[in-house]
Amino acid sequence: MDLIDLSTIPDADDRFVRFLDDVCQTLEFDHASYATFNPISGAVQGFANYSADWVTHYMTRGFHRIDPTIHISRKSIAPVDWDRLERTTHFQTVFANAPDFHVSERGLTVPVRGPYGDIGLFSVTRNCPATQWQSLRKHVMGNLQMAAVHMHDNVMGSNLSMSALRLPSLSQREREILQWVAEGKSQQDIGDILSISHRTVEVHLRSARSKLGALSTPQAVGRAVGLGIVKPS
Repeated sequence: MDLIDLSTIPDADDRFVRFLDDVCQTLEFDHASYATFNPISGAVQGFANYSADWVTHYMTRGFHRIDPTIHISRKSIAPVDWDRLERTTHFQTVFANAPDFHVSERGLTVPVRGPYGDIGLFSVTRNCPATQWQSLRKHVMGNLQMAAVHMHDNVMGSNLSMSALRLPSLSQREREILQWVAEGKSQQDIGDILSISHRTVEVHLRSARSKLGALSTPQAVGRAVGLGIVKPS
């Protein structure tokens, strides 16, 4: 599972990092980040306004593979306050040297769930006493949730959603055949409907499975539905 800094993608729009900076300045946080997940490769990708030294430290050690602020928040519907996370070995490993980079282990992640199974994680940090943190969190939560939705919607609606996120590009015929499969048609049925042989249907299905990283046709259909490529029956 890779970790990709989308701000380094050629021709990347720097408005996303500027938005993170604006959120920090307006809501009085130290750092902010946004992450989403490639539905095919599982790669974690996004933007952050942490220092370059911390980003390098984090990425080269593969901390995204064990970071509980990512993996627990990804499964949550409600915002996740890092103060409430168990200080497991993984948590301690990720944040052991964070103070050296002026990064606090006091933070909050707001998960955003889109209509096609897409997930975004908007996180902020602040180095401050617990009492001040609780007051700040309560005061800005509504604005922070709106910021998270705004960031996720704009990333998903940008060119990055097809290029940097590397969503599969299925042909019209592949989409058509997967749609018929989703509606319960057999390969023979689909061949009759489209006036092609069932062998040709299988060729298109094999190509669609490969593009979607699926081991079976039902898995390919499930992923296509999740990506909004195919409508559920």
